[in-house]
Amino acid sequence: MVEQEKKPRGFIRSTRQRRVILEVLRGTNSHPTADWIYQKVRDRLPNISLGTIYRNLKTLAENGEVQELNFGSTFSRFDGNPEPHYHFYCQRCGRLFDLFEIPVDHDLTARAGNATGWKVLGHRLEFYGLCGECAKTEGQDGTETGSLQNDK
Repeated sequence: MVEQEKKPRGFIRSTRQRRVILEVLRGTNSHPTADWIYQKVRDRLPNISLGTIYRNLKTLAENGEVQELNFGSTFSRFDGNPEPHYHFYCQRCGRLFDLFEIPVDHDLTARAGNATGWKVLGHRLEFYGLCGECAKTEGQDGTETGSLQNDK
């Protein structure tokens, strides 16, 4: 999660495409890719292009309406909840979970700035490992269930 100084959300023109993208993204608890969002939005706006999806997601992220999450893969995932919170990434199945149970440590940003003397604007903290479902299936049959995946 990138916790940054609360910048005032700039005025962005509300377009039909932007409204539908936001509705789709805020209507899921998953953290979908732009391609997934594109497929869902096309159900409502059949003529929308993938480029329009990418441009609008970029604008929405820059204005604090959504979060863009990147875990070192070739694609980003998006979170429709812009409020500060942490995430957990399962290295086996690739699912991404919100961790609302852990309060955001707002003092961490200030402590990092104090320790370095730099102007630290925010922090992003992600946990990773195996989700509950993957941890349950690990080694149930006495064999390894596969290698951890870092590129989902």
